[in-house]
Amino acid sequence: MTSYADDLGLAHLLADTADAISMSRFRALDLVVDSKPDLTPVSDADTAVEKALRATLARSRPRDGVLGEEFGTTPAKAGPGNRQWVLDPIDGTKNFVRGVPIWGTLIALLEGGEPVLGLVSAPALGRRWWGARGHGAFAGKHAAQATRIRVSAVSELADASLSYSSLPSWEEAGRLDGMLDLMRGAWRTRAYGDFYGHMLVAEGAVEAMVEPDLALWDMAALVPIVTEAGGTCTNRAGEPLRGPGSVLISNGRIHDVLLDKLGE
Repeated sequence: MTSYADDLGLAHLLADTADAISMSRFRALDLVVDSKPDLTPVSDADTAVEKALRATLARSRPRDGVLGEEFGTTPAKAGPGNRQWVLDPIDGTKNFVRGVPIWGTLIALLEGGEPVLGLVSAPALGRRWWGARGHGAFAGKHAAQATRIRVSAVSELADASLSYSSLPSWEEAGRLDGMLDLMRGAWRTRAYGDFYGHMLVAEGAVEAMVEPDLALWDMAALVPIVTEAGGTCTNRAGEPLRGPGSVLISNGRIHDVLLDKLGE
């Protein structure tokens, strides 16, 4: 089995760097916010975080490629390889620019296109989640202060807490009726949104989090954390998550219900 201990250590160092930059700009009166071509916001914190993480990776992992939300794909300086780091400098930028503390940096490592390591750092919440294949999933303030996490044992939708991003997004995907059926059948529903709902699944606080469309940098870090916590991650076709598209994440025990209501 491959050991990812060194890569996890590097991921934590990257997260420390990201936290320092992003927290210095959170709720800053001089924060600069622009609109990208898709009309989503990007702040000076987004770009500063990604530049800093890329610089560290270029020095520490020259044989690895990098994909980031703000600056795209950078091939490995040492030549082609099967490893790629995927970065979302600030997931939840809309929250960030409005002063809502639910945002975080997402760091993932892919091997052969498959997510094998993930770390989510939410410094405004004082919490971090991470996991790597064969290493388990953990959460805490930092690596030295953490506990192992597991998904819940809830097996019936009627007893389950369901999280989602937004209803209009499911309407655009043509699955609003199925989403509403799920909500009616669940014990509780809340739109926690972004990375947070997925991490609540990994912790066992929520049974499922569903989103109709995510970019690779939005979802790559989530997969190793949830799967190492015992959960299930697929798209609406029931396939493993390897690229952008729909995301159904659950404790595994109610996953068939999600596929039945939202599947392709």
